[in-house]
Amino acid sequence: MTNILIMLALLTAPYLLLRLSAAAGFGPFDSRAAAAWGAGILFVFTGTGHFIQTEQFTWMLPEWVPQRTLLVYATGVLEFAIAAGFFFARTLRLAAFAAITVLIAFFPANIYAAMMRIPMSGNAWGPVYLLVRTPLQVFIVVWIYRLIVKGR
Repeated sequence: MTNILIMLALLTAPYLLLRLSAAAGFGPFDSRAAAAWGAGILFVFTGTGHFIQTEQFTWMLPEWVPQRTLLVYATGVLEFAIAAGFFFARTLRLAAFAAITVLIAFFPANIYAAMMRIPMSGNAWGPVYLLVRTPLQVFIVVWIYRLIVKGR
């Protein structure tokens, strides 16, 4: 559960802090840039996990998946690339669409991990964890789409 709260804080804090700063008269508020910074920081955090907890991430994949460790590293690098895209105005939309695609594509691993009660990031709770994780994933996708892709 702590991991989920950290992820939410990383995603939303830049947006909220910059919004408060603008309301206090410390400059203009750019909602797209603020949301992108949060998404970028979130993807740095999640990408880092692939390198710090590599073995646990491999447990989240079925045994029939080949080269699981290499796949975990590759997806960590992918998440870093997406994060970098969020930090540059020219690549915001591309990063947003890539992030949404990755969040959807990786979700089956979360389902598998919850069903197998993998002891990582709440998955040991089993299917109950999906009652928390699913709304989080939906929130992140909607956040990225509405605030970065649509710019609202």
